[in-house]
Amino acid sequence: MFEVAVEHEFAAGHALRGYKGKCENVHGHNYKIQVVVAGEELDSVGLLVDFKNIRSQIHSTADRLDHQFLNDLPPFDRVNPSAENLAKYFFEEIQQNYDEESLKVKSVTVWESSGTWATYHLGEL
Repeated sequence: MFEVAVEHEFAAGHALRGYKGKCENVHGHNYKIQVVVAGEELDSVGLLVDFKNIRSQIHSTADRLDHQFLNDLPPFDRVNPSAENLAKYFFEEIQQNYDEESLKVKSVTVWESSGTWATYHLGEL
């Protein structure tokens, strides 16, 4: 099994609904996203997938959120914009690009700061 990973950063604001503490107030993060894609076969060039293809998919999702108030945007107008839910959102958005291929998104990790992160993944591939 081969794995490749691409990271990207974006900034956004949010407030955690139902949370008791400072994070219930409007605040922002410089998020870092890491997407790991896995598969069994390399192409004729010796690549699992071109890094720029993964980067493009991350950008197309992150660009919708960058410098926005997440609570106002679907699905975060209904689902709390926690790091956990952001990781799942990126996972599902990017996995759509691989449904018909031998590649799978293995995991997505979202950092709110250098010391706090959440990962979403499905079981073993």
